[in-house]
Amino acid sequence: MTKPTVLVTGGTGYIGAWIVKELLEKGYHVRMTLRNKARTDKYEFLINLAEESLGTLDLWEADLLHEGSFDEAARGADAVIHVASPFILRIKDARKELLDPALLGTRNVLNAATKSDTVKKVVLTSSVAAVHGDTIDLQKLGLKEFNEEQFNTSSSATHQPYSYSKVIAEKEAWKLAENQDQWKLVVINPSFVMGPPLGGASDSESINFMKDMLKGKFFFGAPDLYFGFVDVRDVAHAHILALENENTSGRHILAERTMSVIDLAAMVKKLYPGKFRLPLGKAPKPLLMLIGGLFGVTSKFVKQNVGYPIKYNTTRSTRDLGLTYRNLEDTVREMVEEI
Repeated sequence: MTKPTVLVTGGTGYIGAWIVKELLEKGYHVRMTLRNKARTDKYEFLINLAEESLGTLDLWEADLLHEGSFDEAARGADAVIHVASPFILRIKDARKELLDPALLGTRNVLNAATKSDTVKKVVLTSSVAAVHGDTIDLQKLGLKEFNEEQFNTSSSATHQPYSYSKVIAEKEAWKLAENQDQWKLVVINPSFVMGPPLGGASDSESINFMKDMLKGKFFFGAPDLYFGFVDVRDVAHAHILALENENTSGRHILAERTMSVIDLAAMVKKLYPGKFRLPLGKAPKPLLMLIGGLFGVTSKFVKQNVGYPIKYNTTRSTRDLGLTYRNLEDTVREMVEEI
């Protein structure tokens, strides 16, 4: 039986590369879009993977900001996995660097799916940032945990613009899905993604964050911030499960566990005693309010996120998708070894 053809956007990225790898290993025909095919250094490792896999890999040029540029790549495809969207936290122009690529990109890719007349399923990479903005939101809403029913209402173009980009992009996807009956939308909402990058290099904020920790950036004190954490390979596999399971629908929060940056540092310290300049303790919140700008965060962010625990309900990911999570200790160890 011939395997379906799947269009993947953002296939050279941290999450996307693992998705492409699994699709190729399972024998899918993968169409991967790139902004510039001339940059062979960005995707050569995937070409090599394809040569050793059951599946095939075709490369197409497309740009998130150019209307219609995904139409040709989508024509004849059976499904689309839309991963491409900027994950950058230090920005100069939120609209140009985050909001337009996220919103217009989602619109262009999903419209291409509709025009194709062949695409039957779209799997969208969203984020828990589309579920909530500040971690204080949990307390403000009187919730014990976040689930898929919540949408981020506290972020904006000026406060937490990355989170805002994720919520406006996902809402646009649901709007487009409701206005057609050709394809079904399934959304994956990962928490903070960890684990080894594929291809040896990645400019992901996740990788940069871990490098900063290992190099001692937080040695004299780390912010008391809480995140959900999940392995990048589990995130990739969740997309494949969503693609293959005909009964999946809606949103799916992914998190192996939630813990603080201090807890994460303690985990690294236990795995590698005495090896890295890891945080000595918590940085005082009043101090962070004063010097947050040095780390690219505002006093408002510090006020509404530092010191507030977070919790997610991940039942849908295990019950409906059938996802089994890797142990986070293994994730962290493999990540550190790789970088």
